[in-house]
Amino acid sequence: MSRGTVLVTGGAGYIGSHAALELLDAGFNAVVLDNFANSPRSAVTNLRAAANADVPLIEGDVRDAEALDAAFQAHDIDAVFHFAAAKAVAESVARPLRYYANNVEGTLRLVERMRAWQVKTLVYSSSAAVYGDADAVPLTERSPLAPASPYGRTKLAAEWMLQDLQQAEAGWRICILRYFNPIGAHGSGLLGDAPLGVPNNLLPCIGQVAAGQLPCLRIFGNDYPTADGTGVRDYVHVVDLAKGHVKALQRLASEPQLAIYNLGTGLGRSVLEVVRAFEAASARPIPREFAPRRPGDVAAIYADPSKAQAELQWRAELGLERMCEDVWRHLVESPDAPSYAPARA
Repeated sequence: MSRGTVLVTGGAGYIGSHAALELLDAGFNAVVLDNFANSPRSAVTNLRAAANADVPLIEGDVRDAEALDAAFQAHDIDAVFHFAAAKAVAESVARPLRYYANNVEGTLRLVERMRAWQVKTLVYSSSAAVYGDADAVPLTERSPLAPASPYGRTKLAAEWMLQDLQQAEAGWRICILRYFNPIGAHGSGLLGDAPLGVPNNLLPCIGQVAAGQLPCLRIFGNDYPTADGTGVRDYVHVVDLAKGHVKALQRLASEPQLAIYNLGTGLGRSVLEVVRAFEAASARPIPREFAPRRPGDVAAIYADPSKAQAELQWRAELGLERMCEDVWRHLVESPDAPSYAPARA
């Protein structure tokens, strides 16, 4: 697998594009499949610029058998990184069927085509949302699974499907990565979190406020049982997270297996801590107001990453200050900056 080719579904997205770049840096080939439902087309251009390589693109939905077959037919695919999914907790509460269609049916259709093409190595993008509002933190891979939102339930349903598949059919090599809260951007400034429309995640919202694109940051909930009343999460740099996927792929080369790992720092940070860190990184004030809690959100969640450290030889290396600095650099220096951030100084 040292020079294999990996199909990256959702490869124009935030995490998918960073993972594709890390694959290339590690000596693999990457093929991107994306329907651009929540990612700009410029993300592929920026990925190619960051990689200095002509990364192949297949445009299509992961539920589209023809698009998947086109990818497998045109390229000698050895493995798949599966990122293509809908991911906003609050939206999943309002539109649960969209999430089951994208996240569960999408995974089903993908593995069906993988089986047809005899490609049985998969690294699956799961989420700490499968744990729900945990009674005890940090969370290990053996912590109770009780997702608090349709998003989390779709991720867990896909996990169960993959576990059943691996037990029923010989030869499958599957790694499920439950990662916590990805933030940050690539150090080049070329890749970062640039969702279409109004962002749902914290850092893109903070960045747009600092850039003058949004007037104020809305913080959902200041009455949680945490030190400052705001939600506590385990924020992990997206580059560290992407490297974890490559480590998982390399481990799968050893033997058919199914493995599950938490990818996080092991350190919980509150929303207000992140806001203050971004103010320091950008030298800009972040006006904020508090709003009621959103359905499906939980008070505090952070990882015990010791299993990934021991078995994948992976650990998060980049801290919160670096995460915020990289987000600001992406906003200011990205080729998309004129429509997304203030003019370069």
